[in-house]
Amino acid sequence: MRARENDGIVLTTYGRSSGFAVDPIEKKPLNHFLPGTPVFSFGTAGCNLTCKFCQNWDISKSRKMDTLADAAGPEEIANAAARLGCRSVAFTYNDPVIFLEYARDVAAACLERDIRTVAVTAGYVNAEPREEFFSFIDAANIDLKAFDEDFYRRIAGGHLEAVLDTLRYLRHETDIWFEVTNLVIPGYNDAEDGIRRMADWIFEELGSDVPVHFSAFHPSYKMRDVPPTPRSTLRRARQIAKDAGIRHVYTGNVHDREGDTTYCAACGTVLIVRDWYEVIAWNLDDGACPKCGVRCAGVLDPAPGTWGSRRLTVKMGHDGIVLS
Repeated sequence: MRARENDGIVLTTYGRSSGFAVDPIEKKPLNHFLPGTPVFSFGTAGCNLTCKFCQNWDISKSRKMDTLADAAGPEEIANAAARLGCRSVAFTYNDPVIFLEYARDVAAACLERDIRTVAVTAGYVNAEPREEFFSFIDAANIDLKAFDEDFYRRIAGGHLEAVLDTLRYLRHETDIWFEVTNLVIPGYNDAEDGIRRMADWIFEELGSDVPVHFSAFHPSYKMRDVPPTPRSTLRRARQIAKDAGIRHVYTGNVHDREGDTTYCAACGTVLIVRDWYEVIAWNLDDGACPKCGVRCAGVLDPAPGTWGSRRLTVKMGHDGIVLS
C-alpha cells in the first residue's frame, strides 16, 4: 500500500477503494452517535495487523491492486454522501490509519458539506500519526481485540499497550465520541476473568459512559475451525461489564433485543429499542430520559434517523453514482 516515489513514500491506494456502500450507523457499530442515520462507508485494502480471525480478510489481507475496483476522489465521495442523505462518512472495512492521507482529504471535503467522519479502527498506531489522524475524526469505534498481550502478539500480530494508549488518548485528549467493540472468540478471549479485567480497565480509565459492544465471532480466514460465539457467552460478557459499572453494554452479530436496547443509566427506563440495526422505538426527550431527566451519553439528535437496517451498494463512476 506504500511505495517509494521521487525519494518519498507515497500512498498507492489514494483515491481507490474496495467498495462503497450506505449502511446504518449502528452497523459500525455506533449506538450513541446519530442513531438511525445512514453512513457512507468505504475502505481501501491492506492492514497493519495480521489477525488470524479477520472477518474482512479478503479486503484487509489483500496485496493485489485489483481488489481496489472502484475509484473516487475526496470531492466525489463527499458529493455522493450528500446526495444520498448521509449524515456521516465512515472509513471502514480495512483499518483507516493506513490510508491516513486519503481519509484526511475526504474529511476536509465532508466538513464543507456539514458531513461528519467516522473511523472504524483497531487503534494500533503510533503517537504522532495518531494525533494527526484523529484531528479530523468526529466519532470512532475502537476494536479492542482482547485484554491480553499474548493474544495480540500471537493472534493479531500487534501489541495491546498501543491500543490502550489510543483509548486513553481519545478519552483524555480529544472530544471525539467513541465506542469500544470486543469480538468474543470461543477458547481464545472469552474467559470471564479476561473480560472482567477488560471491563474494569475501561471503567477506571475511560469512564462509565463509553459504550461497549461484545460481538459474536463467525468462523473466518485462518480460524475456520473455531465455532461461532454462543449467545449465552455474549450475554454473560455483557453482564460482567455492567457489573463493573459500564452503563451502556451491547451484544452484536446476533439477534438479541435485550442486548440492542439502550436504557437510562440512572433509572433504567428504556430509551432506544433496536431490532438488529434498526431503531424501532425512541423514548428520549431532547436527549434526556423522560422519566428522570438524566441525559443519555452520546451525540443525539432530537429524533432518530429513519434509514432502517438496509445496506445500499454504491458504484462510483464518471457519470455519477449507481445504486444497487
